Amino acid sequence: MTVSTAPVPTAVSRHRAFPIVWAVLRCVMAVAVIAATIVTYQGAYGSWIDEGYADLVTLNVNFISYFTIESNVLAAIVLLVGAGLAVAGRLPDPTWFAVVRACATTYMVITGLVYNLLLRGIAVTGAAEDPHPWTNEVMHVIAPVFLLADWLFAPGRRRLEWKRVWIILAFPIAWVAYTLLRGPLVYDQVKLVQTWYPYPFLNPERQDDGYLGVSFWVLVISLAFAVVAVFVVWVSRNWPRSKSAGTNGG
Repeated sequence: MTVSTAPVPTAVSRHRAFPIVWAVLRCVMAVAVIAATIVTYQGAYGSWIDEGYADLVTLNVNFISYFTIESNVLAAIVLLVGAGLAVAGRLPDPTWFAVVRACATTYMVITGLVYNLLLRGIAVTGAAEDPHPWTNEVMHVIAPVFLLADWLFAPGRRRLEWKRVWIILAFPIAWVAYTLLRGPLVYDQVKLVQTWYPYPFLNPERQDDGYLGVSFWVLVISLAFAVVAVFVVWVSRNWPRSKSAGTNGG
């Protein structure tokens, strides 16, 4: 009687497969985000050249000053690093990466919410108009949804302490301060005005009550950031974890 020696799938191999599959999904999403960001920049840069704007340095700084660009670049980096950790079997996530991943998730969720509630239909690429609408959908819809799903379902999520909420909120607070301080000092070559703000709700000249109106929107969006950050940390502490993630601590 011959005894079969064919390998039998084990729970370990199945648990190993899930992180690999998720790593592939992360890489695909990261490539899509990087492509959308590059195409967005190319469209903006082409517009600047066509219009003959003289100060390209300021225009480039303006481009990277959009919260959308910054949050998407961070998201792409987090997805690629997360994919590498999953493939290497380094699960659960190192604490430092879990915090950065929580930041990226929060920022992308807010990017999606703000765009779709306040900015949809407005060109937010740094050009006078948006020649590639698909990039907005990737950066403001598909990527935010994926980052949220990644936080909920991907293997490796580590339990975070509540104090990490303040770390998550640190960058948005710094970004708002930077934006409001820089805005009056920058000449907008596209609109030919002596101020530049990445989003209309931060521009006192676009608000009926000036800085009072800006303060209202800063308060509303800050509250949204806080709610999402608390939710992200709550998920890390209470949402069921993938069994392939290993033992979580924190």
